[in-house]
Amino acid sequence: MSELLLIKNASQLVTTKGYSDQPAKREKMSDLTVIENGSVLMKDGTIQAVGLLEDIEKEHAELVAQAEVIDATGKLVTPGLIDPHTHLVHAGTRENEYAMRLKGKTYMEIMNAGGGIHATTRATREASFDQLYEESKKRLDTFFEYGITTVEAKSGYGLSLEHEMKQLEVAKKLAEDHEMDIVSTFMGAHAIPMDEKENPEPFVNRVIEEMIPEVAKKKLATFNDVFCERGVFTPEQSRRILQAGKEHGLIPKIHADEIEPYGGAELAAEVGAISADHLLKASDEGIRQMAEKDVIGVLLPGTAFFLMAEYANARKMIDQGVAVALSTDANPGSSPSLSLQFIMNLGCLKMGMTPEEVLVATTINAAHAIGKAEQIGSLEVGKQADVAIFNVSNYLKLSYNYGMNHIDQVIKKGKVVVEN
Repeated sequence: MSELLLIKNASQLVTTKGYSDQPAKREKMSDLTVIENGSVLMKDGTIQAVGLLEDIEKEHAELVAQAEVIDATGKLVTPGLIDPHTHLVHAGTRENEYAMRLKGKTYMEIMNAGGGIHATTRATREASFDQLYEESKKRLDTFFEYGITTVEAKSGYGLSLEHEMKQLEVAKKLAEDHEMDIVSTFMGAHAIPMDEKENPEPFVNRVIEEMIPEVAKKKLATFNDVFCERGVFTPEQSRRILQAGKEHGLIPKIHADEIEPYGGAELAAEVGAISADHLLKASDEGIRQMAEKDVIGVLLPGTAFFLMAEYANARKMIDQGVAVALSTDANPGSSPSLSLQFIMNLGCLKMGMTPEEVLVATTINAAHAIGKAEQIGSLEVGKQADVAIFNVSNYLKLSYNYGMNHIDQVIKKGKVVVEN
């Protein structure tokens, strides 16, 4: 492909511009900026111009004359989608647990009996570096096919220094080799090992004193996450783990209030987390504090769908001033899906979000949730040329035609990576 690329005459070009400094909140989550018959010019992986073709041709005649052209007539063009919460690197599947839940077992019952996260931990520990690399690479290829151009990837299926590092090293190698951008999160505090359930403090101390310093020293992660939930890590333990990460330069994230109200949203506000994720059972006070402290709410409706649980109250969060992002939570146990388009469907149909809000939540707000909004998440001059072209004529159809993959082409850093 040429270093110059022009996408022209899109039926609709959605920019989500204007929110690179601060995420969109409240009514601003409905402010898309839609250009009818829009075009975008890219050079060397960077956006050079966005607007009507005639204006771009006047201002950049020489570049346009040399550019390879994609005719997007009748199609929708948006920023590349961003998935800000995935468990990308792991081995094994858990369809047997899916069958158990259909027969009445709960997620926490399965986990406390040695399944759940512990089952994936066993499979991931047994897997070689090369096996984890190849399985995760296939997932990245599929993410691309659904229009996703950047993903966050958590560890958390190692639960020991050796195996957590292995997961993070796989993610690092994939980030070097694959065209997908990957932002890594350390999540050694994903679960307490089964043989330490009765006395978790030694494990908490190992996360704080051994794992976090080593991850930070080797610069294998940007963020530090913890599963704050009854039966997993208490708010007090979670606070210590997140504060230790901050002391080593890791930005806090938190799995909060997924199964029951447990003060996770409040803790996210207290420690200055960039995001609190899940939030199915977040309290009104927790939502208020998140809004006050600018904590992004990363909502994961695929998990509620798959676990047949109550959905997070996105409408309340948005109306009270929380910047909301959406993610697949791609993982083998509670959300085995790589389709952010389906998550957008669920955002509208199950959480009361509008089509405009789900697009903002999967682009610019998702970029803010992983600290990348200055580079990605909107179609603006100077930003990285990550673009999704959908085979629909307008953005309403993305959330109207559910359970479908509408992608026509995907451009990553100005290069076509998915075609037809």
